[in-house]
Amino acid sequence: MKARPADQRRLLDLASLDAAIRQAEHTRRNPAQAARVQELLAQRQAQSVELTRLLGVRDDVAAEISRLESDVALVDARSARDADLLQKTSDHKVAQGLEHEIASLAKRKDDLEDAELELMERLEAAEAEVAAQEALIAATNDEGARLSAEGKQVVAEASALWESATRDRAAVAGELPAELVALFERLATRSSGAGLLRRRTCEGCHMVLNGADLHTIGQAADDEVVTCPECGCILVRTDESGL
Repeated sequence: MKARPADQRRLLDLASLDAAIRQAEHTRRNPAQAARVQELLAQRQAQSVELTRLLGVRDDVAAEISRLESDVALVDARSARDADLLQKTSDHKVAQGLEHEIASLAKRKDDLEDAELELMERLEAAEAEVAAQEALIAATNDEGARLSAEGKQVVAEASALWESATRDRAAVAGELPAELVALFERLATRSSGAGLLRRRTCEGCHMVLNGADLHTIGQAADDEVVTCPECGCILVRTDESGL
């Protein structure tokens, strides 16, 4: 195939735009933030499960404290009743029984209050663990929100680049011979499509061509379309080719 050298050089623009389109498409489908966002979603799920467990521990301790407070209130009521009866009775044996029960109730109240103090310490520790876990979840949410916003911005920029490069490619392709573009696109399915031959190196595959291949290429007319013997892309020749 023959094509004007200037048209062949424009194939480099097509190759560059195709690379930009591929990169933009990859970026908008797979923004760099996406993987970390997925990790954060799984992390938050695990953190939420742990928070549920910690809330259960805290609520169990709080319920136990509430039960002890009810028991203390019952002991106080019983002690008050016995004290009132003691004031009113003149029976010695009844008085002794009431005094013994009042003493037992006082001991019971001390035991309940000691247990309540221990539970209050446990409740404070449980609430601290809940607060720490909630802080972890908040930090995870903040990072996720930030990365999601960054990802959306990256996708938007990549989409704009994709649209711009696609328009530019259509404009360049429209200015070139259809047969040349068709050849380029066919070759581009398995190579870069076109590459500059610079200092005896194909920039499509970055391979240095051997002397025999360079001699053959150097014998071709300027308007002859030649391809790289290594990767098959169209070789664009200039004064820098080293032929």
